[in-house]
Amino acid sequence: MVDIRLEIDEGIDRQDLTRLRKRFLAVNHDRLQRAHLVMSSRQQLVLRLLPLLLHVNHPLLPGYVSSTTPAGLSNFVPEPDLVQEAQSFARSFTYKAPRGYRVEQPLHALFLMGSLGSVAYAEDSDMDFWLCHGADLTPAQLAELRKKCDLLQEWAATLGAQIYLFLIEPEQFASGQDNDRQLSLDDCGTTQHYLLLDEFYRTALWLAGRIPIWWLVPVYEEHRYAQYCATLLAKRFVRSEEVLDLGCLAHIPPGEFVGAGMWQLYKGIESPYKSLLKLLLIEVYASEYPQVQCLSLSYKQAIYANQLNVDELDAYVMLYRRLEAYLLERKELERLELVRRCFYHKVGKRLTQSRLNRSKSWQRLVLERLTNAWGWGEALLAHLDRRNQWKVGQAQQERRLLVNELVYSYRFLSQLARSMQTEQAVNARDLAVLGRRLYAAFERKAGKVEYLNPGIAPDLSEETLTLVECLPGDGSEPTYWGLFRGSLAGLEWQNHSPLKRGKALLPVLAWAYLNGVIDESTRLTLLLNGSDLTEYELRGILTSLRRVLPLPFAAVTEEKLLSSSYPSAVLLLVNVGVDPLRQHSQANVHMASEQVDALGFSGLRENLVLSIDQVVLNSWNELIVSRYSGDNALLQCLSELLNASAGKSTAAQIHVGCFCQNRAASIVKRVEQVVAQVFASIEQGKDSRYLLQIEQQLHVLEWRDGRAGFISFTHVAELSGYLAQEQARYIRWRVDEYALLGHVLKFILPVGREDAIQVFYRVNAGQAQLYVLDERNGLWQQSQPFIDEQALLLPLQRFLNSLLYRHTVTESFTEQALNSTQLSVNYHRIYPDGTDSPERIERCRLVSAEREHTFYAVQVIYEEDGSLTLYCNHQEFSQLQYGDQLYHYVARYILGMRRTAERYPCYITDIDLAKIVGHSDVQTMHFLQRKTILERRLNAALQQL
Repeated sequence: MVDIRLEIDEGIDRQDLTRLRKRFLAVNHDRLQRAHLVMSSRQQLVLRLLPLLLHVNHPLLPGYVSSTTPAGLSNFVPEPDLVQEAQSFARSFTYKAPRGYRVEQPLHALFLMGSLGSVAYAEDSDMDFWLCHGADLTPAQLAELRKKCDLLQEWAATLGAQIYLFLIEPEQFASGQDNDRQLSLDDCGTTQHYLLLDEFYRTALWLAGRIPIWWLVPVYEEHRYAQYCATLLAKRFVRSEEVLDLGCLAHIPPGEFVGAGMWQLYKGIESPYKSLLKLLLIEVYASEYPQVQCLSLSYKQAIYANQLNVDELDAYVMLYRRLEAYLLERKELERLELVRRCFYHKVGKRLTQSRLNRSKSWQRLVLERLTNAWGWGEALLAHLDRRNQWKVGQAQQERRLLVNELVYSYRFLSQLARSMQTEQAVNARDLAVLGRRLYAAFERKAGKVEYLNPGIAPDLSEETLTLVECLPGDGSEPTYWGLFRGSLAGLEWQNHSPLKRGKALLPVLAWAYLNGVIDESTRLTLLLNGSDLTEYELRGILTSLRRVLPLPFAAVTEEKLLSSSYPSAVLLLVNVGVDPLRQHSQANVHMASEQVDALGFSGLRENLVLSIDQVVLNSWNELIVSRYSGDNALLQCLSELLNASAGKSTAAQIHVGCFCQNRAASIVKRVEQVVAQVFASIEQGKDSRYLLQIEQQLHVLEWRDGRAGFISFTHVAELSGYLAQEQARYIRWRVDEYALLGHVLKFILPVGREDAIQVFYRVNAGQAQLYVLDERNGLWQQSQPFIDEQALLLPLQRFLNSLLYRHTVTESFTEQALNSTQLSVNYHRIYPDGTDSPERIERCRLVSAEREHTFYAVQVIYEEDGSLTLYCNHQEFSQLQYGDQLYHYVARYILGMRRTAERYPCYITDIDLAKIVGHSDVQTMHFLQRKTILERRLNAALQQL
């Protein structure tokens, strides 16, 4: 009888069931024999002994935990030769069938799942075993059984076999609850129960115990699988102790296609050949939905039809046949060719080697028949067989094909998730993570170093390379850097195509390093055309890349992909190929100077930091190279680095290197110092400003609202104007140690406090320069004649006291206001007098009562329309009344109150802006600036009288 049909409604023939069982076991036997042919003798020993070791507990046998550990495989009786092999581990071991042998055993069956026995198996492949057990095991028994499995895994490893034992409770598994958590390791966040079951049914090798009842259910009865199984058991066509039920494949939820596809895409980023085959199978299944003809059903159908050719029933051959039919139907011949290449590489047999019949394995014979049918010639086979020798050119071509297919698969899965509305809450997140993995691995963007070798070729390194600063002879193209294979001389490079070219040197070197084109044994030749690069510098750059960015990079976690990328390791290379003192080197002059600041070197204050090449490894494992040049290179680099790191709790490790011909060590030290101070000044996320001087220019690197930027000033006067701008809140200052040398602002700016108004003055030739840093670090300054300290400071003190009093009495009496820190006012004098460099600051102690009677109040009240009224010694002078002559009449009144007609300055003692600003939260500097304007007008009018 060829084709067996088991019609449940017409009656089932027990002889047909027996024939079916024999067919499945015959195919199982042939596949197991093939598995032994490709295994080492020690691996074969593990495979043979494993059922016996699980069947018994013996103290001297591998895997022993205790005598009560669950043991005993259903219907298993070891052959005498197997017992004899076990005695090589324990001479005293003898096998006795347990009493009551027909009682149900706790272990139901042992299967080997995966590629073993198929054309794609390799000797170093893992072996995954499913150990099916009864549902009545207690948690303690399960724990002991798990421990025994772990010990057996360790024992197998000593014999060169990497095995994994998964515990399966059939009823729980059939319901979709994969009870051994390790089973979920091959999952990217979304369950794939049915596709896992499909793979099990078409690849599993039965080793001992019960057989799957699924074998006995015809494909056309899969839709009423439960009813069919119940009939088989109820009518005792099969006994329950002979079979186990892991479930059926009548319906696969569409969400599984997305979940399984995402996991294969994830694996495909590093190992694309195997994953692309499974990705395309998922595409085939999805195209057939909802009437999916799984490969396992095709496998079962073939056995029912007595088509028992073990070659055609090979799990990977069946996979290829299905993909081939799908792509031929769609006329996608390029994709089919890629599938064939993936299949060939997965099998891993080089057909151009060892072609004698007596040395051919069954795997090689199967592969030869396939490749002959594909029409592959010797040249193509030789090219594919040399994959371990492929270099950059071949890897680039292969990468393009593989990446295109991976990206297509991602788009297909994304569309599938939307169209089938499959568990959006889960899949949307997983798809986003996977999309970012693909983006990080393959997407091109400015500055990103392209990774060529996702599992394509084992070694892209070159023995000899020539690095050329290329200057095209006709001048039609700009100068570029090229990396050429071999050792070239002179203009030989013009007759060769570079492996890589770039406008700058570092992107070329970073590319060669990342892709392993340059390793520690590579011999490099330099051909230069104007660059100051030296072999010493080149070696230093490559050493720095290896030290700061060691390969391979650590795997990217899902948590990092769920947030935006940020720098995790940074290498700053200063003056690559540039000598900052070239004119002195050419003249063979060694510069020595007491001015060691690399940003203001020597008496000429020369900037020695002329360029920075920044190499960043970000949290998504993207390697990005940026170049900054010119006097502001350091500031541009730091600004972008700060912005890229914004909001991240983990600061990037920043390393600085410089290997130029002059002052390299001092350049590194200075750049490291600036970098450390800048990042320290923005810690805790507070707004801050860092003042840096490069040559004669002053630069303020500002961190505000989580963003960085910088402003440049040609002289101190411009900086003072910037400092006088009003601020919405307090911003602290940090002044670089080499900035503003000898200037009073270097002393003042770092002293600012959020809870105080700081007043400073310095005397020079009868004039005092007043400085006020207010509570938001705004700077107000004014020059006026100096008589003595009290006469200088008391008018300002009266004004500031009035402001603080007005703020206190108008503030709402909330608990927050009452508990808030009141502003204090501190007064300081800067020494020495004159214009020499400041050396110290001393606090002033004012005694206002002694001279209080000599002052009278000059108060200014602003109205809503901007007009103002002055009260001089409580006498009112309004703009409404006096118009443009307001200051004239006030000055006349003040002069009339004086004992002499002397025109010494008068001072505003209070300003009320409540009608204009509407609240009391106005910066002190705003009042001081208005005070300056009003006093200037009033004193000008006084001088005219």
